[in-house]
Amino acid sequence: MEIYSDKAYEDLTARMAELFPSVQTGGFNSSTFKPGLDRMMAAASLLGNPQDKYKTVHVAGTNGKGSVANMLTSVYGALGRKTGLYTSPHILDFRERMRIIDGESSYMVQKEYVFGFLSKWTPTFKEMGLSFFEVTTLMAFCWFADEGVDAAVIEVGLGGRLDSTNIITPELSVITSIGLDHCAILGDTRAEIAGEKAGIIKEGVPAVAGEKDGETSGVFTKVAGEKSAPLYFAPDGRMPESFDSILSSMDLQGEYQRANLRTVLVCLDVLGIGLDDKIISAIEHTAARMDFHGRWEKLSDSPLTICDIGHNPPALTKNFAQLREMLSDGRADSLIIVYGVMADKDFESIAHLMPAEADYILTAPSSQRSLPAEELGRKFSSFVTGCKSMRVVPKVPDAVAAARDMAASRKKPLIYIGGSTFVVSEAISL
Repeated sequence: MEIYSDKAYEDLTARMAELFPSVQTGGFNSSTFKPGLDRMMAAASLLGNPQDKYKTVHVAGTNGKGSVANMLTSVYGALGRKTGLYTSPHILDFRERMRIIDGESSYMVQKEYVFGFLSKWTPTFKEMGLSFFEVTTLMAFCWFADEGVDAAVIEVGLGGRLDSTNIITPELSVITSIGLDHCAILGDTRAEIAGEKAGIIKEGVPAVAGEKDGETSGVFTKVAGEKSAPLYFAPDGRMPESFDSILSSMDLQGEYQRANLRTVLVCLDVLGIGLDDKIISAIEHTAARMDFHGRWEKLSDSPLTICDIGHNPPALTKNFAQLREMLSDGRADSLIIVYGVMADKDFESIAHLMPAEADYILTAPSSQRSLPAEELGRKFSSFVTGCKSMRVVPKVPDAVAAARDMAASRKKPLIYIGGSTFVVSEAISL
């Protein structure tokens, strides 16, 4: 086995997307996205089924699953439980995908562990034809077991029924929201997508649904009934009188966190976890405790700069509504949006949501999946009308600098950076 060094680690992790097909670099195709659990179960068996050595909570959903998973993990830590958290994608560092909270501190998987795991298992996993996400999931399961966690909160990668994480049997299954995203893979209607996400509901295991509506609720009720799984809809849950106070104090500040907080509180009730000052504090300080980025994150006060990884129509509808509200209530007097997307994104489905009140700076992150900024500019001109101005700045650092230059001549400017996790990642790193 190769000896660890920082350079050896950087070289190996940089080659991961070549060694194992990755959605982040290659998009969704038959080599990067491999639905089905047979490979995962076979590989996990070789590793001694580490996912069975601690309790788990499984979190799926179109939007909100990252926030809900981080809040639940923060709470478990406050209870004195050493708890793992597995999420995707990462924003700044691959190791963000695997984190443990132990007491008041949290930490990412060690570089040495990543290097040792990949060095040992890469030949076997390549022979088995595993994807990047399957390998990453297995690494997380093993690291949590080796670290001796009491529990782990596991976020679904895509869908649920055939997702690589769905080899666990959790003590609670959570489905945060259902929206039209990844339709080519999950289905063309919210009901079809709900059916895929409901695939994480296990026999006799309680489940919480973050939303309740006529199109999806029947799907959840049917699947839960077939599995004899108690089902709880978060909108039916009784919220504590302190709900608005908790929400306003949270360091996760997007308006969409209202629904996520409601889901978390119902989850805690189902798990038998009472709401005391320690638990409330853990929820309110989730971002700080978990080093959680990219969710309505304030990058600067002067000029006020906010970034968010929301990229599909349901998420952007909420984000753009909050931006408009900030203009209407006087928190800002002008809006500058730095925006970039992936080449496989259906921009036409998003274009009608774009606030006309904004000046746009269109860009492209340094990813081979990115839609070139010039092409985004052409699509923008075709589908978006009436905005204040639009310009194309090909690179994210230059686009952010251009936004700050534009803001310098305004009294109360607001800069919003988003459209893609990759755009947000580069902005945060600046």
